[in-house]
Amino acid sequence: MTVYKGQITVDTLAGKPTYIDVTKGVADIVAESGVKEGIVTVISAHTTCAVFSEEYDHDTTPTGDTFLQADLSDGLNKIFPEQHDWSTYRYPGLDHFEEVESWPSAASYLPGGDRTMLWNGDAHLRSTIVGGNQTFEVADGKLQMNGLASIFFVDYDRTRERTRKVRVIVVGE
Repeated sequence: MTVYKGQITVDTLAGKPTYIDVTKGVADIVAESGVKEGIVTVISAHTTCAVFSEEYDHDTTPTGDTFLQADLSDGLNKIFPEQHDWSTYRYPGLDHFEEVESWPSAASYLPGGDRTMLWNGDAHLRSTIVGGNQTFEVADGKLQMNGLASIFFVDYDRTRERTRKVRVIVVGE
């Protein structure tokens, strides 16, 4: 059995959830793996990000999201509204702020000491519901997707731009 690991790096935006179609990157890693029959698992390496499969929608909003992505964001916003103040969620609490402030890389999480940069409780909860990974079939050495199906990585943390990692593990013969 072969286990092959790859990674896709993506840049996300501030101000709104960022949806990125990673289907081609996953298919390329499957092809590189040499696996003919097996599975491929696509994993978010971040707790405010998710991975899901959905039909590729040809219609887009003025901000570039497909209608299905915008509808998903609207629905999740009804369940977990965006965090814009201290009272929206219990998270993050004082202990969490103090822990982050003790990290050697604290400035990257709290630019200028701004604790509001951790107001991303909604992103954590949304990614929990959508899920941090998905598994797909590999057959005849190719990623098996049905028709217009695509694999999307989404970063729900809108507090700042970031570079994110999507891990891809191919297992099989």
